[in-house]
This record gives sequence, structure tokens and C-alpha cells, in this order.
Amino acid sequence: MSKGTALIVGVGPGLGLTLAEAFARDGHPVALFGRDAERLEKHAAELTGQGFTAGAYQADAGNPEDLRTALGRAVDDFGAPEVLVYNAAVLQPDPPTGVDAESWARTLAVNVTGALVATQTVLPLLRDGRGSLLFTGGGFALEPSPEYTTLSVGKAALRAYVQALHASTVTVAGAIGGEDPRFAPDVLAAAYLDLHHQPKDQWQAELVYG
Repeated sequence: MSKGTALIVGVGPGLGLTLAEAFARDGHPVALFGRDAERLEKHAAELTGQGFTAGAYQADAGNPEDLRTALGRAVDDFGAPEVLVYNAAVLQPDPPTGVDAESWARTLAVNVTGALVATQTVLPLLRDGRGSLLFTGGGFALEPSPEYTTLSVGKAALRAYVQALHASTVTVAGAIGGEDPRFAPDVLAAAYLDLHHQPKDQWQAELVYG
């Protein structure tokens, strides 16, 4: 039996692309979402060149209508989803009293509201009503950083939302792609796949990866 589509929101050259590659190797058609259309098309072409089914969909995760439309197009193209990975985030240094209201709202729109929009769009479309909703969390949700205030608040809010949703978050408590091999993108992507493959009675609300 063929597998349902994997929707990867927030695809860049690091973890997002590696997640797309991992789910493609697992047998899923993959849809890549991000703001840089040229880069997305390149990544999708690389995957299709390897024999996988992949497509690129430009979307701003902080724009609800933009994200809904792009997700709908991908489902129309590749069929019902089996996996949603919400990996979009804005990483910017900002102290608690040094961020303006507009930047605050714009950042939270990507870090939190986009997760809500993606969930509301994808959940009714899941193949046979079943699948995995996986969200990239961060260690700042557990230990906020005064140097990255909006990211800390966003990851804390995302963690609360995902737990209320009864879905799964991967709380990455370290620098992705840094010197520690535990945080290599391919190692992390394998953890997402493991969560997707877990039997229902072994489901985890949160994988703290540190």
C-alpha cells in the first residue's frame, strides 16, 4: 500500500531539507514549503532526480491564507497527507525590552500561529483520518533565553499548543548542525521518523532531544 503525503513546512538547507529527504526515503511523496521559491524548486528537483516524488510550494508560514492555499495545492497534487511536520520559525536575537510590537507579532505569526493554521488545514484531510502531526520545538521553551526572547516565547507557546492538541513535539535542546554529532540534521530527522512509526500505544507527546 502506498504511503500518504508528507507536508514539510519550513524547508531550508538544514533540518527542513533533511526531514524531506528522510520522509521521501521512507516512501512518502513530499511537499516542501518555504518562502524562497528558487531554493525550494532546487531541493524538489534534487529529490525527484533521485527517483522520489516531491514538489515545491512557496508560502509564508506567517500568512494564514498563503499557507492554507499552498497546503491545499500540495494535497491536490499528491493526495491525502499522512504526515505534517511544522518546522517553520523565525530566529532573531532580541532582548525582552528591545523588541518592537510589530516584530513581536510578525515573529509569533510564524513561530506559533502558522502551526495552528497548518493543523486546522491538514487535520481534516489526513489519510483515513490517521497520521502524524510533528512540530519542531526548542530548548528555549524549557529554559528561556534573554537574548532570544521571541523565539523563547514562541517555542513555549508552541509546546503548550501541541500538548493541548495531543500531537507530538520534538524539543531540540541544542544547536542543530553544530559540533555535537547528536544534533546533526540526519540524526534528528531519524528521530522524527521514529515518532511517526511508533505504535499508537507508545505515542509520545514530547521528545526532549538533548
